[in-house]
Amino acid sequence: MKKRDEFLPYALPYWDNTELEAVQDAIKSNWWSRGPKTAEFEKEFALRVGGKYAVAVNSCTAALHTALAAKGIGAGDEVITTPMTFCSTVNVIVHCGATPVFADVIEDSGCIDPEKIVNAVTEKTKAIIPVHYAGQPCDMDKIEKIAKEHGLFILEDAAHGLCTKCGDRLVGSANTAAFSFYATKNLSTGEGGMLVTDDEELAENARVFTSHGMSRNAWNRYAKGGSWRYDVEVAGFKYNMTDIQASLGLCQLQHLDFMQERRKKYAAIYNERLRGVRGIGIPTDNLPGETSLHLYIIRIEKDELNCGRDEFIEELNAMNIGTSVHFIPVHLHPFYRDHFVTKEGDFPVTESIFEKIISLPLYPSMSEEDVHYVADAVCEISAKYAK
Repeated sequence: MKKRDEFLPYALPYWDNTELEAVQDAIKSNWWSRGPKTAEFEKEFALRVGGKYAVAVNSCTAALHTALAAKGIGAGDEVITTPMTFCSTVNVIVHCGATPVFADVIEDSGCIDPEKIVNAVTEKTKAIIPVHYAGQPCDMDKIEKIAKEHGLFILEDAAHGLCTKCGDRLVGSANTAAFSFYATKNLSTGEGGMLVTDDEELAENARVFTSHGMSRNAWNRYAKGGSWRYDVEVAGFKYNMTDIQASLGLCQLQHLDFMQERRKKYAAIYNERLRGVRGIGIPTDNLPGETSLHLYIIRIEKDELNCGRDEFIEELNAMNIGTSVHFIPVHLHPFYRDHFVTKEGDFPVTESIFEKIISLPLYPSMSEEDVHYVADAVCEISAKYAK
């Protein structure tokens, strides 16, 4: 195949003139920090996912941290989560002074294994953070049953989970959930996140926590009728979203159905082109719900090819195709090895998956030609190294 001239990035956001106009309007409004657009975005996002309360923040990390803090989780507590995630999921547990406890994942999906959660529960366990890995739904029916039996708080890490369905319900419509609007996500504000919950007290505490711990209406203190008086109720953080970001988010919500249809179309092309290709595993369709298609992850089976995952990535890069790996397991990072005595071999399913995976480009601003080019490249590399 002929090598393309331009590099195809692993991920790019989708936008059109509506985003440009919305940002310009936000700038002209002089609400450059949190303001009415942020409040509107919170309302519209909650409606979209079926949640009751939404708190807009500057990252999914902030949303996760805020939720744990609002529930009073701290020193002496344990929180169960997966090692197959980005470090932020686990870092926030440490930020609260609690102890992360890992549970291995399911081979097919890479999502946390409910049976391993059961084995990890102790009298110190206070919460579970399931991660909807790559947008694939965790088995929330089983996880919710475990949580109910042991009186545990569920915080869904939905960084990949916007439009994910568990059974027939959207993530965000049942348990407290944290969403990401990072530049690579299904909906992007550049940086940003949202905490969604049906727990009114948690939502109120979150609003205070995300604005230095100041009483909830302090953001409006410079507007007409706003009061300069405020009370610092907790030692909070500066986690709020801005109206400039929220204006992007509102436009992205309008585009979301279109963007999801593009993802579905492109993932279907990948599935058709790569199913049965030697040494290439494609995402499972055996899921307890519906994936958001945040990532399209293939697995390189070394027993069928004369190359491993890393060499395969180098070959794709030589063909001007950007890729990524999601993720280096958290328990293998030096901080967690040193502070929580984790080591290679602790979570064999996670480690086995990690050694195989490559995330291919999958985003709405790609063209169909781009998708076929990536598929052609994967097929060519597979043929080149087939045993």
